[in-house]
Amino acid sequence: MSESRDLFSSDFCLAILGGGQLGKMMLYQTRQWDLRTKVMDASPEAPSRLACNEFVIGDLMDYDAVMAFGKDADLLTIEIENVNVEALEDLQNKGVEVFPQPKALRIIQNKAQQKLFYTDNNIPTAPFSRFAYTSEIEDSLANGGLAFPFVWKSARFGYDGQGVKIVREAADLEGLPNVECIAESLIPFTHELAVIVSRNVQGEVKTYPVVEMEFHPEANQVEYVLCPARIPEELSQKAQDIALKVSQGLGIVGLLAVEMFLTESGEILVNESAPRPHNSGHYSIEGSYTDQFEQHLRAILGLPLGRTDSKVPAVMVNLVGAEGHTGDVRYEGLDEILAMPGVSPHIYGKRKTRPFRKMGHVTIADASLEEARATAARVKSVIRVHAKSNK
Repeated sequence: MSESRDLFSSDFCLAILGGGQLGKMMLYQTRQWDLRTKVMDASPEAPSRLACNEFVIGDLMDYDAVMAFGKDADLLTIEIENVNVEALEDLQNKGVEVFPQPKALRIIQNKAQQKLFYTDNNIPTAPFSRFAYTSEIEDSLANGGLAFPFVWKSARFGYDGQGVKIVREAADLEGLPNVECIAESLIPFTHELAVIVSRNVQGEVKTYPVVEMEFHPEANQVEYVLCPARIPEELSQKAQDIALKVSQGLGIVGLLAVEMFLTESGEILVNESAPRPHNSGHYSIEGSYTDQFEQHLRAILGLPLGRTDSKVPAVMVNLVGAEGHTGDVRYEGLDEILAMPGVSPHIYGKRKTRPFRKMGHVTIADASLEEARATAARVKSVIRVHAKSNK
């Protein structure tokens, strides 16, 4: 694709749906390559607004807004999967290249459809039941079709720990939205893992190393990402093989992040997938020969894929808004963490903080993964994302 047209320092236009931190970090690379971009987001304060050539305010789920935004683009991609797929399909039919492909996005947007895709393609995943409405779960429990405990997941629009809840008793169902959902078996696991697979237009495929994720127990968000994962090589290979199978089945051009559970018995089960750069790959900016954002661009532009191995072990720490703090953001402890060896903070540019909102991340690179993890714990204990005045 790239040989037939000029991409860099040209009129070629890459359109990105979503202006959050993933889009901002993707724009690091478009700036380096002098690749013309335009971004659409519903928020006038979106982090990507300053780094693109053109910024458009619009609802990503609105058909007309997406059509108007994408009609003059040469290529369109996403940084969040909650977008209007019908518009993407129609743009594709009108000749606009769209990656990841709308057909795959339809599957991934709906967690029930995702789970059906895994079972239909013999991809190991936790047992589940599908419900048109949350209210149907009570009947299933009463009739023996479902038993406690299980994980409730909204089929649509779950993000950053929202739309997921562990249900251990009937009282835990109270207050859940009455929407299409799944009830998934609660899996006893030893590790949560992720593998990012990259695929370009020509069909070249590469995987990143398996990473290990440590989650915040209350927010259901990733606190730490460790690369490489602290698991035996044979399990790493098994996880990569499963991720490749998911990627092959979906046929996604671009990146696909596949999250997995490693069970106590050594089984690897796919949890869910995301067709875009992913929180589990942020370490790659400092840790990899080719970071995930550059790799995504290489893939969708039809360029050769870059090396995915690590230059150095790395640990990523998410910076999230502190509990009890809402309002204009204030970062405390940045000077102190910058004095630590191998520490690289990334501040996303969100002016307002709220509890558990992703506001940035810090990567710690070190020849020793153990030392990097220890430094990450010190970073976590020092830095605070507070509000200048609580409301």
